Amino acid sequence: MIEKVNPSHPDKVADRIAGAIVDLAYTKQENPKIAVEVLIGHEQCSIIIESSVTIENDKIREIVDRITNTNNMFLMVKQVKQDQHLADNQAKEIRCGDNGIFKGVPLTDNEKHISRLAREIYDAFPYDGKYILTDDKFICCQSNATDHELKKLIGDSEDYIFNPLGYWTGGTDVDSGATNRKLGSDMAQSVTGGGLHGKDLSKADVSVNIYAFLKAQETGKVVELCCAIGDDTIDGKPYSEIVEIARDYINKVGGFEKFAEWGLF
Repeated sequence: MIEKVNPSHPDKVADRIAGAIVDLAYTKQENPKIAVEVLIGHEQCSIIIESSVTIENDKIREIVDRITNTNNMFLMVKQVKQDQHLADNQAKEIRCGDNGIFKGVPLTDNEKHISRLAREIYDAFPYDGKYILTDDKFICCQSNATDHELKKLIGDSEDYIFNPLGYWTGGTDVDSGATNRKLGSDMAQSVTGGGLHGKDLSKADVSVNIYAFLKAQETGKVVELCCAIGDDTIDGKPYSEIVEIARDYINKVGGFEKFAEWGLF
């Protein structure tokens, strides 16, 4: 059983805004230190940024307006410098930026299938949507789409349930969203003690999660890891090497904002 949400779900909108701000930080420094939290909904957006770089408020406004496709969002931004103890940890070399537990799990056929279905539906209807797939049932809640349109797109079956509450419009006018609230959708059965989005690559929540997930897909086995802040080696590899594996992955998917759209699968 697995749930997937699309990039226009309010929680993913929050993740995408946070990711876009991290992308912007990487244009200012080669290895910035940044953590971004976003809460959005009902024409309000609150953003807190802890960072080694300063992000211009007008650039943040451009990001929010572009991703929400509106220009009337009430925006509150708080920026603070990264804590000095955390900064000192990374001053001389790239070392583990936080404590954490991580579990990478190979994807099942069901998980791969719902990932394909979600993208197919979103390509046709680029609006807020949530999808659930069990062994014998598919539940599709897709805004701005009729049951007839959805059945025409992916087929009709007694095992398919479309929009149980009827036609709806969705988005941040209907619900609120927060960063890293849809980790099940992002990671399937993989498990983390933190969150994937709104953070730079020095954070284990980003790099070790990506590394554990990729290793699980490659080996077909469950991968369990943990780390303490300041560690320079994880899973027998220099932490800097794990960061570069994660950097390559992020670059291949198109950056932190693109990564936030669908997560790891």
